[in-house]
Amino acid sequence: MVTSLEQDQTGRDTGTSFWKRVGIPPRGAGLHQALRDGIPYTVYTRLASMAGLEHKELAKYVVIPQATLQRRAKLGRFKQDEGDRLYRFAEVLEAATALFEGDKEGARQWLLHPVRGLGGRRPVEMLATSAEVEAVLELIGRLEHGVVA
Repeated sequence: MVTSLEQDQTGRDTGTSFWKRVGIPPRGAGLHQALRDGIPYTVYTRLASMAGLEHKELAKYVVIPQATLQRRAKLGRFKQDEGDRLYRFAEVLEAATALFEGDKEGARQWLLHPVRGLGGRRPVEMLATSAEVEAVLELIGRLEHGVVA
């Protein structure tokens, strides 16, 4: 699995850390502290941009009401549970982009369309709970290894 990505001139991701571009640590104590302290609002805007989504779309997928999103924009940080959902979205986005070998548009299309391996649900509809995110990540892992069923 590709874990560090950088955009080249064709829009494909090729080199620098995905997580550095997002603005949060990928794992470990740094991530734990960032989640406790509150993920900065800039992470949200970067994720929306990297995923090619409107801010309202991303808010819907990570279950953050528009009024809450506006309050977080003013405060500059998300609460712990909101930040956790953003992190889970970032995990799925990174894994999908790696699955499509850095092709951000291919990953975006896969995330937005019904997937047979998820019972016909769209991956972006499965970001509200850790169990759903785990199912999406497991499917991506199986697809990377050529395991269809």
